[in-house]
Amino acid sequence: MPDIVELVACPSRPDRRGRLQEMPFRHDAWTPHEIATLETMFRADMALDEIVAAIGRGHAGVRDKIATLGLRRHSQRPWSADEDAWISREYGTRPTADLAGDLGRSCCAVYARAGLLDLTEGNPPKWSDWEDAQLRAGYERAIPIAQIATLIGRTLSGTATRANTLGLRHPNKPADWSEAEARRALTLASEGHRYLAVIEMLVAEGFPRRTKAGFAPRLRKLGYGRGWGRPWTPEEDALLTRVYREGTSRTPLIERLGRTSSSINWRVEHLALRGTHANRDGFRGGPVWTDADIATLREHYGKVPMDELAARMGRTKASLFTRANLLGLVHGYHRAWTDDERRALILAHANGIALPDLAAALGRKYPAVHKYAGKLGYAFERRPRAGRMPTLTDILALRTADGD
Repeated sequence: MPDIVELVACPSRPDRRGRLQEMPFRHDAWTPHEIATLETMFRADMALDEIVAAIGRGHAGVRDKIATLGLRRHSQRPWSADEDAWISREYGTRPTADLAGDLGRSCCAVYARAGLLDLTEGNPPKWSDWEDAQLRAGYERAIPIAQIATLIGRTLSGTATRANTLGLRHPNKPADWSEAEARRALTLASEGHRYLAVIEMLVAEGFPRRTKAGFAPRLRKLGYGRGWGRPWTPEEDALLTRVYREGTSRTPLIERLGRTSSSINWRVEHLALRGTHANRDGFRGGPVWTDADIATLREHYGKVPMDELAARMGRTKASLFTRANLLGLVHGYHRAWTDDERRALILAHANGIALPDLAAALGRKYPAVHKYAGKLGYAFERRPRAGRMPTLTDILALRTADGD
């Protein structure tokens, strides 16, 4: 399906219904001939500058009319200086799908161009009505979630999370998989981990163990799909060439352009790119952390609101939390662990107490306890829950195998 740029029509402006009223005369109103000319030239993949010259209107007016008419395309035309200036101003402040609609291009094309212009995204903008409409239509038609994410210009994990928020359930999701397990499996698979590694990661996080023979087919049924066979654009080729020249991560190309590792490897051979790819940043999709970024994070973490700090640094809040955790930074509102709590964690691990029961006894959230236990080297495998919830006093009264 290389030519699909939307699954269902969704007007970018509300459809006002009611009694028709006489429209006042406007000297700059679009005539039927101008609209027909615009649609004909747009579907012929004519450049925006050529359309502007033929109609005799400004770039902003033509772009607005394209968005109003809901026109979209997989354009192979080169980007103009006006489009570059516009996307440099708007990128990161609005959903990629909205920008693609205004420009009359696909989300992949907008992302590729933004990558070449060294534009970075901050916190993800709110989901638009068009994105939600494509997501619902994609789930109704059982289209792989990876393809839906590529279509609307969102990450796979973000798309799956939004679907869960809207109460959507993919028709091909296995009946015995929970929504949390499905989202986590899709995220790990999209990051490039092998299936066996994904299985072990899920088990370590408390999900049921799946067999290797059954995991891959179920993941594909869940919606972990391949690309659509789209032709490579000049912008994508330029991005790939720069990635290999600078040795940066390939993850943005895999995740945001909807390309598989096999597709990228094939294109590398086609472009005759040689040398070993350092991939120094692993699976990181965002910009590289510099010494100045780390110094800024150390100085302001826990003192400046995370929304403000993320906007100032041009990063997501998730990336700030992850980097702060790696640096050992502690946020101001985090409650420090007491000696009794640390001893209770050790005793709970030695006596077979489930991690959710321990979290309840400590009055802490499960993710926080799970992360702290991992730092201390205690892995809580899947354990049965207790019939009666133990208290902190009950756990401290237990003994370890050494009698301590």
